[in-house]
Amino acid sequence: MAMAMSSDVSISFVLVIVTLSWLCTFVNGGSNSTTIYDELRAKGLPVGLLPKGITRYEINSSSGEFQVWMKEPCNAKFENEVHYDPNIKGTLGYGQIGELSGMTAQELFLWFPVKGIHVDLPSSGLIHFDVGVADKQFSLSLFEDPPNCNPEVYAINDDVLRAVW
Repeated sequence: MAMAMSSDVSISFVLVIVTLSWLCTFVNGGSNSTTIYDELRAKGLPVGLLPKGITRYEINSSSGEFQVWMKEPCNAKFENEVHYDPNIKGTLGYGQIGELSGMTAQELFLWFPVKGIHVDLPSSGLIHFDVGVADKQFSLSLFEDPPNCNPEVYAINDDVLRAVW
């Protein structure tokens, strides 16, 4: 009887450890050691497509659907200015991001939602942003490193107002 009880306690302990391990992996977006930048790199995309300041991300490894979160919206400057919402979603495929939401790009004085991104042949050195009305191409070298992302701030009579997008 004492032997059976000890065996039950051992099995219960192992089940608790396995369950806690699974929960930790789930909460951390499926991995304890990868970042969204690692995910981009693994899909043949430059890491500079997403800015610094990402606080959390989730990715479905089978569908490629991903989501990233930042503390606040912000802007980064490449050749054009890009605005990032605090929540960005899309679907990662090799060399591309589809069904993208949460990014807008400025062309002249107009802002266009970025609907998708894809890399030409890597040897071409080009990346394309699909903004619906046009396909804007940039040099891949602009996206080698995650950019600093700054909140859009306007100073008015010593008061600071954040721009609302």
